Amino acid sequence: MSTVRGGAPVIDLHAHSTVSDGTETPSQLLASASAAGVNVLAITDHDTVGGWDEAAAAAAEHGVGLVRGIEVSCTWRYASVHLLGYLTDPHDPDLTAALARARESRATRLQRMVDKMAADGIPVTYDEVLAQVAPGATPGRPHIADALIASGVIAHRDEAFREWLTDDSPYYVGHWSPDPIQAVELVRAAGGSPVVAHPFTRTRSGGLTDDLLERMAEAGLVGLEAFHRDHGPEEIARATALADRLGLVVTGSSDYHGSGKLNRLGENTTTPEALAVIEARSSGVTQVLRP
Repeated sequence: MSTVRGGAPVIDLHAHSTVSDGTETPSQLLASASAAGVNVLAITDHDTVGGWDEAAAAAAEHGVGLVRGIEVSCTWRYASVHLLGYLTDPHDPDLTAALARARESRATRLQRMVDKMAADGIPVTYDEVLAQVAPGATPGRPHIADALIASGVIAHRDEAFREWLTDDSPYYVGHWSPDPIQAVELVRAAGGSPVVAHPFTRTRSGGLTDDLLERMAEAGLVGLEAFHRDHGPEEIARATALADRLGLVVTGSSDYHGSGKLNRLGENTTTPEALAVIEARSSGVTQVLRP
């Protein structure tokens, strides 16, 4: 059972399991959250709700509140943008179709990335990458990193992203995904609350302008994830100022991937007041599960 730190609940609204590119199953993820003292955790796998049922059962077992969510991959002018969608209807046909199309495109793009890397002498094959993807999981760039780790080329995923897997790498290949405004509309139509993940991260090429965020707010955006490992003081200040001007909530989270990244559960958190707004702006079809 997780504990409350300093009288306030520990709310972490961004974490991944093996259903996408995390290294822990949904059950292991919730056990880790409990051990880390997290009171409320969001499972937000990339473009899939496939871990929701297992996570819900584990949340009840470990006494951790659960926010069921997704991280929707978006593209804006060739730049990658990520949108967290909380408490959506998992059966909404339009959102489900968009997520399925994105997952299929992600898989085919990995083959092209690996081919480009291999042609430059980087020792990795597509079969080695597929061996790193759990059954039914959404494939992604971290699985290329895992293949390189397995073969002893690098020691950690972060090395692969610094050298070869960033958006501006010569090996980067895009994949189909909705634009951020469309993604906000899809999440809202599915009854959920959309929040931009790490909007100003320094590890990706830019693209999220104030004008785009204003348009997303007009479409129904609920918040900005200001407190994140990839945000320094300047990025946090920019995100919080924009949130205040646009009437958005500010969230914080770990973006935990298990052993795949250095991020630790609960290292950045969200206030109960912000979570209450996210709940209020959702339709109630999917609700926060509380212990």
